[in-house]
Amino acid sequence: MTPLSVQLYSLREQSATDFDAVLSALADIGFKGVEPFHLFGKSPAEFRAQVEDLGMRISSSHYPWANRTEPQELIDTLSALGLKRAVGGYMPDDFKDMAAIEKTAEATQKLLDQLADADIELALHNHWWEFELIDGEPGYHHFQRLVPEVLFELDTYWAANFGNCDPATEVARVRDRTPLLHIKDGPLIKDAANLALGSGVINIPEVVAAADSQTLEWLVIEFDKCDTDMMAAVRDSYQFMTNNALGSGNV
Repeated sequence: MTPLSVQLYSLREQSATDFDAVLSALADIGFKGVEPFHLFGKSPAEFRAQVEDLGMRISSSHYPWANRTEPQELIDTLSALGLKRAVGGYMPDDFKDMAAIEKTAEATQKLLDQLADADIELALHNHWWEFELIDGEPGYHHFQRLVPEVLFELDTYWAANFGNCDPATEVARVRDRTPLLHIKDGPLIKDAANLALGSGVINIPEVVAAADSQTLEWLVIEFDKCDTDMMAAVRDSYQFMTNNALGSGNV
């Protein structure tokens, strides 16, 4: 089974108060990995050492964001974190029409070429706007064809675009280019909070099954927001994944 990580943005409020306690709690739950978005005052090397001392790994990182960071800084930070893959993503205006998509694709290819010199891969994380229709087809489909070398950290909840797309189909479309999946659940209602995995409308087993087991490296649980205790929702989601043999942990 694919190992389970958690995007630490989910626990941003708790991390701002006591980051050490958050990391310890995640290790106690059984997560094999964490995906940071911020290091809360720690250096990349300090953060890596702490995570590994807790029996986890840095699965991937949203720190620093690839396409908003000077390439050498990005390469140096990833090296300190022990990673060979950067993660980035784009805003709504970057996918607003075909001209914007072509410009975004050109910028992505340039970044890919810069990172390739340092043997760094690039994976892109999405939101819902990449799946709005452009010329009768989701904008991300056009983009995927324009930049065939880029990889994906497909956010499977946002890929549903509030019910307008099928997330399992979107995973299958780029399954050989998707080493990371963001797994989340909810009602697929704009601005509504996420729910613990298995409590919403996403068919998570179908989504996971659509991935290429030879390509997929991590399943990353994430909450954008939650109306209940966030750590409890993260714990419940871990248990849903492990109890249903959808992902593996340390416990």
